[in-house]
Amino acid sequence: MNVLLKKFREVITAISPIVILVIILHFAGIAPLPGTLLFQFILDALAIILGLSILLFGIEVGVLPFGEHLGASFIKSNKMWYVIAVGIILGFFINIAEPDLQVLATQVSEVMGGYIPSGIILVAVSLGTGVMLALGIRRIVRRFPLNVFFIIIFGITGVLALYSSPDMLAIGFDASGATTGALTVPLVLALSAGAAAMKKDNLSAEEDSFGLVGIMSTGAPLGILILNMFIKTDNIVGVLEIHEADTGSLLGPFLAHLPLAAADSFIALLPVFLLLIIFQVVQFRLRYKAFARMLRGLILTYIGLVIFLASVNAGFMDVGNIIGHSLAGYENKAILVSLGFLLGMLVILTEPAVYILTHQIENITNGYIKRRMVLATLSIGVAFAIGLSMLRIVIPELQLWHYILPGFAIALAMSFFVPRVFVGIAFDSGAVASGPMTATFVLAFAQGASDAIEYSNMLTDSFGVIAMVAMTPLITLQVLGLFYKIKSRKSGV
Repeated sequence: MNVLLKKFREVITAISPIVILVIILHFAGIAPLPGTLLFQFILDALAIILGLSILLFGIEVGVLPFGEHLGASFIKSNKMWYVIAVGIILGFFINIAEPDLQVLATQVSEVMGGYIPSGIILVAVSLGTGVMLALGIRRIVRRFPLNVFFIIIFGITGVLALYSSPDMLAIGFDASGATTGALTVPLVLALSAGAAAMKKDNLSAEEDSFGLVGIMSTGAPLGILILNMFIKTDNIVGVLEIHEADTGSLLGPFLAHLPLAAADSFIALLPVFLLLIIFQVVQFRLRYKAFARMLRGLILTYIGLVIFLASVNAGFMDVGNIIGHSLAGYENKAILVSLGFLLGMLVILTEPAVYILTHQIENITNGYIKRRMVLATLSIGVAFAIGLSMLRIVIPELQLWHYILPGFAIALAMSFFVPRVFVGIAFDSGAVASGPMTATFVLAFAQGASDAIEYSNMLTDSFGVIAMVAMTPLITLQVLGLFYKIKSRKSGV
């Protein structure tokens, strides 16, 4: 119960800044919400708090122990084929169940008018991440340099990007951030630690425990760009349908979305349930209490996922659409960019996983780098990410690759000069920064802004904001790594 209350407090801290911002914009008359939508938004936010709390608690009780036992099975087997097979299978199924990715896939499909079904997007991304997860585990065991690995993968992605449409490139990089959310990250970190412990030389095990989340996320744009080879989207024009609140019943929209959310969540999590049972029979052979506890955790994960998805689709994202649309309607577009900057500062502080990451960094550096410094650096970086994304919507000449190409080039170049542990942490941190609030509210905000500007193309301009949020930590945390390296030299450490 104490753990559940802790998760509840974390999620309240995560959601409340966004809710407060929406209320201020409404009553200040800057972006008023029609009808009873404000009250429905508050109810949806409360439901999201409840759903995410149960989801995170279920992950800690069921998913995380599952990952730890899988990591331990790597060590026991010491067989590379087993590690790769488990990585591909688990990476595929766990990503299909990832709530952030489900939300993004639904948004992409709706904006495209159903041209590409959300299920196809889920499968393409999950196949890519599954393969990259397996390759990432092999990299850890074979001790292949992490920065060289990323250079190769981004090189392949760059070649594929030359033959893809701009909208699918933006969607692919957005999917990269959405694949590594609350469900995926804990499990992958546990697998990473287990794979690192397989090595006979454990001197670099701590360093190699980081980076796997970042590697896995690179499979998302690869999957989308390969999909684009078979499904062309050059002639697709993005459309946005903002649903009005059900003024007759505040709970009406939530109850209407509940059955579909329940069905989608069941289909998504069923493979994880089956994998747990299979590994229990074949590999784990845990005692009944331990196994039953993991099963209860997965059931709670399912309940939390249902509540979360139903709440998000009931109107939470529509509020993001309306606010973005209202701000973009002002003649002075500086207000849109400024609010995007402010939203970025708030969003990074609303992601519960960020607090876990900052504690990890503080522990690894033995308290030398304070978590407040890391939070401030990430906050500024993500603020620029969303602010620049709004600028890209306002100025049609700016394209996503104008940001992404030099951004990743700088990050990869820095990886040769910062301590190895910070390279892994930086690439993992991009996944942590782009969590549930980015995949829902921020992307909806960008879509609403793009819809309000006549010359803006929603597919190419609004998508890409998650990619920007996932990219900036690669640079900011490596900058911290450089400071850490310089200070260590001065102190003679």
